[in-house]
Amino acid sequence: MSSTTPTAAEAELAVQARQAAARSRGYWAGVWKRVRRDPVTIACAVVLLAMFLVIVLAPLVAPHDPYQGSMIRRLRGLGTTNYPLGTDELGRDMLTRLIHGGRLSWFMGIVPVALAFVIGTTLGVLAGYAGGRVNMAIMRTTDVFYAFPSVLLAVAISGALGAGIFNAILALTLVFVPQIIRVAESVTTSVRNLDFVDAARASGASAFTIVRVHVLGNVLGPIFVYATGLISVCMILSSGLSFLGLGTKPPEPEWGLMLNTLRTAIYVQPWVAVLPGACIFVTSICFNMLSDGLRQAMDVKG
Repeated sequence: MSSTTPTAAEAELAVQARQAAARSRGYWAGVWKRVRRDPVTIACAVVLLAMFLVIVLAPLVAPHDPYQGSMIRRLRGLGTTNYPLGTDELGRDMLTRLIHGGRLSWFMGIVPVALAFVIGTTLGVLAGYAGGRVNMAIMRTTDVFYAFPSVLLAVAISGALGAGIFNAILALTLVFVPQIIRVAESVTTSVRNLDFVDAARASGASAFTIVRVHVLGNVLGPIFVYATGLISVCMILSSGLSFLGLGTKPPEPEWGLMLNTLRTAIYVQPWVAVLPGACIFVTSICFNMLSDGLRQAMDVKG
C-alpha cells in the first residue's frame, strides 16, 4: 500500500502540472492575440523597436562624430546642408548627438528598472509568501521610502553620492525598488492562498519549489507590466538628473544633458533646442502606451 500511494500522488501531480502548462500556453496565446488586435500597442512597439535598432547601430548610421564641433557652424537651423537637424551650441551635428544620446538615455532608463525588478520582485515575493514578521519588516522599510516623492528622493540620493552615471543608476534603482516590492507583495499575497498552491503545499512540496513553480509563474506577468510602465518615468527622472548636473557629465551625449546645454539657445534656434525634449517625450509616451496595452491584454487590474 505504501508503495502505490506515492505513485498515485505523483501521477496526480503530473496531471495537474500538464493541465497548468496547457492553461498557461492558452493564456499567453490569448494575450498575444489581444495585443495583435491593438493597433496603438503595435505602433508603439514598432516605434520603440526602430529607435532601439538605430541606437544600437549608432556608429553605422550616425553621419558625423558626436564629439567633433566647430564654432563656425554653431547653432545651424533645421535643413542645413549635411546637418538635417542643425547643430548645437558647439557646432556638433544634432542628428548624430541625438542618436548617440539615445544610448545613454535608454541605458539609464532601462537598467535601473531592470535592477529594481530583480530586487523588488525577490523581496516582494518573499514578503508576500512568508508573511508575519518578514512581511512586516520588508513592508515597513518600504513605507519609509514611500514617504518621499520619487523626484526629491532621486535628487537627494544623487546629490549625496555625487554626479555620475553609476551614482544616478544607483539612485534611480533605490527609488523604484519600493514600488515594485509593493506590487510584488500584493500579487503574491493574493496567489499564496489559491487552491493549486494549497494542493502543492499539501503534497509535501518545499516552500522554494512552490514559489519557483507555482507562485512566480502567476506573479511575474503583472510585475513585468508594471515595471514596463516605470521605464518612461525612469527615463524622465534620469534626464532630469542630467539636466541638473547630477547624471551624465559633458561632453557625453545624453538627451537630458543636451536639454541643459541648449536651453540658452532656445531664443536663437528654438526648434533645434527642443529636439532632445521631443525624443524624451516620444519615447516616454511609447513606453507608457505599450505598458497600458500589455496591461489590458493580460487583464491586469491596476
